[in-house]
Amino acid sequence: MEDIELYKHIYQDSEMGHYTISKLLEELKQKDNKIKSVVEDILKQYESYYEESKSYLLEHDQDLKENGMMAKMGASMGIKKEVKSDNSDSSIAEMLIQGIAMGSLEMEKKIGNYEKDASKETLKFAKKFLQFQEDSITGLKKFL
Repeated sequence: MEDIELYKHIYQDSEMGHYTISKLLEELKQKDNKIKSVVEDILKQYESYYEESKSYLLEHDQDLKENGMMAKMGASMGIKKEVKSDNSDSSIAEMLIQGIAMGSLEMEKKIGNYEKDASKETLKFAKKFLQFQEDSITGLKKFL
């Protein structure tokens, strides 16, 4: 059960990360930001974790519960507002760091909660996802 819980968390977190970063890139489409290629790389990695966690959950006959429309709309509106008020690379990096940091804190808690009971493979995947989040934050800090 712990394996399923960790995969569900990664699924939802990567789905929201993918959604919000896609929205951000739409907002930056006509702009000349240096941060775009870094953001695109982060998006590809979120997509990869999303697909891998989705496959695992489907293999284990789990319902795929995505983030709610209200959360997505709120994130989408927040991104539009932020980019409109300040679309500098440092502002975008700060916004992304805050979002990814929230996800990595939750991931750290989940790993701590399930470390004793989850399988080695699942923990390895969860820790790899956490490392990706931490590496993304480190990469984004260069733009601050």
